[in-house]
Amino acid sequence: MRILSVVGARPQFVKLAPIAHAIAGRAEHIVVHTGQHYDELMSDAFFRDLQIPDPDLNLAIGSGSHGAQTGAMLAHLEPAFERFRPDWVLVYGDTNSTLAAAIAAVKMHVPVAHLEAGLRSFNRRMPEEHNRVLTDHAADLLLAPTAVAMEHLAHEGLAERSVLVGDVMTDVLLRVRRAVEGDAVALPGHPEAGSYYVSTLHRPDNTDDPARLAAIINYLALLDKPVFLLAHPRLVKLAAEHGIALDAGAVVPVSPLAYPQLVRAVVGSAGVVTDSGGLQKEAFLLRVPCTTLRPETEWVETVELGWNVLVDADLASLPAVVARSAPAATDSQPYGDGHAAERVIDELLSRPAR
Repeated sequence: MRILSVVGARPQFVKLAPIAHAIAGRAEHIVVHTGQHYDELMSDAFFRDLQIPDPDLNLAIGSGSHGAQTGAMLAHLEPAFERFRPDWVLVYGDTNSTLAAAIAAVKMHVPVAHLEAGLRSFNRRMPEEHNRVLTDHAADLLLAPTAVAMEHLAHEGLAERSVLVGDVMTDVLLRVRRAVEGDAVALPGHPEAGSYYVSTLHRPDNTDDPARLAAIINYLALLDKPVFLLAHPRLVKLAAEHGIALDAGAVVPVSPLAYPQLVRAVVGSAGVVTDSGGLQKEAFLLRVPCTTLRPETEWVETVELGWNVLVDADLASLPAVVARSAPAATDSQPYGDGHAAERVIDELLSRPAR
């Protein structure tokens, strides 16, 4: 059987790693990289550090508006699918690469499996929400990470196509955590454990409005410990355009970290402040308190178990929320046992090739 994975952004590279390891020796695996994230730190380093085979094809689409980027991907993915003729197209998460690959495959009558199906924020302002809902309704096989995701799919009439496999992010995170245990923290000054926070910002609702971004930076600046802000190039560009200094007060802007370094930095931190869906969950799995700068989260379990607090309109509460004590310890495993990728491949191989 030939399985073709389509990836294009940092969270997808992380999810690809355990799939690539689980599929080795069991089926032919083709990797197509759309080039949605195209700089070295956001792309090449992930393939190297997570020991993922180089892509068989890099479309090098680059940035652009949602419509232009998705359209360019569609135009390039169709000939790629013609060339490789996969039995399954496997799409990951909720990016423009995800939706473009799903549409291209459906139009060509190639079966589509959606990894991380069933997540919902119920916020239609988020482009990620459009992408995940449309992909779920187009896909032939929905690979859900949690019981809550399965409930969402059932509510939308998709239960017959849905399978609970667990979260592949858990697979790779547990492996990377073991690998980096004892390593020095790759942050300026090599801060001691518990003496700093880690932060990321990338969602348009937080970065594109100058007043909103300035307010977030101002309140991060008031935190009681240094805040290492892992600043994506887009954030740096927008802050410069808005005339907002990212190095205010406690905030220390640094370049994004390779994934193993990110895991090590989070493990050693006193907490995480983010608007990233993936980092919320990673913080929970590493048992590090997280504060999420959004009105909702797809990973509701992190909030229900006390490890994640949402802050949106009341940014003045941010310093106190971030400095809160860690919650009671939990043995809960809502995201699986670290073997989700094996279940994904089992599901695909159990279904007849076209």
